[in-house]
Amino acid sequence: MSLLARAAAIVGAFDDRDPVLSLAELSRRTGLPKSSVHRIVAELVALRVLERQDAGPSGEGYRLGMWLFERGELVPTHRTLSEAALPIMEDLREVTRQRIHLAVLEGVDVVYVEILGSSGADVASRTGGRFPAHATGVGKAILAYSPAATVRARIDAGLPRLTPRTITTPGGLTRELRKIRSVGMAMDLEESHVGVSCVAAPVFGADRRVRAGLSVTGPTKAVDPGTLGPAVRTAAFTLSRVLRESGL
Repeated sequence: MSLLARAAAIVGAFDDRDPVLSLAELSRRTGLPKSSVHRIVAELVALRVLERQDAGPSGEGYRLGMWLFERGELVPTHRTLSEAALPIMEDLREVTRQRIHLAVLEGVDVVYVEILGSSGADVASRTGGRFPAHATGVGKAILAYSPAATVRARIDAGLPRLTPRTITTPGGLTRELRKIRSVGMAMDLEESHVGVSCVAAPVFGADRRVRAGLSVTGPTKAVDPGTLGPAVRTAAFTLSRVLRESGL
């Protein structure tokens, strides 16, 4: 591995569950020798890509630094999409009084680019967070309108079970995506979080290809597809029109 690839592996070792990692854990997750990790981490700290942080009983640890956040805010594709979506998301939040997600597909996972509101439920989503596409409403909404190769890549990567209701078989996912295309919206019925459900719809860009997923999320008892479905579909259609008119 090149030095750049090793540095990228170290940065990629952090996740939502473990934002602070020790040198030993970074070595374990990346498969790199601890001496190499120590040397590269020291350089990344000097460059503000990583920051030192108390790791508790395991001693000194590290977390992602502000340099990454500052540069991430400059990513043009997501900024442009977010800027177009925010007014529509705010209206959708006002109407539904629930948590609103905007996500894009990256590889075989969805990445949340904007989140508004609080659902009052235990939802682990955060801006920049990543989830397997097959286990989320926004992910399934995107996959339903994606090329077959994209769906196959998700299946080949595995369909991990996040809750007892997660779809975990290729046949089950294929049937679900067919159903989504027939009704124009996707449901997540406690498939990513127990007690939490959502209704999602696809967003299309100027090239008529699926660009993102938009969803309304809340406690399962508060998620009524008959009410929220038309609202999120209308919002997604409006955002698609804005993107089309803006040439995005």
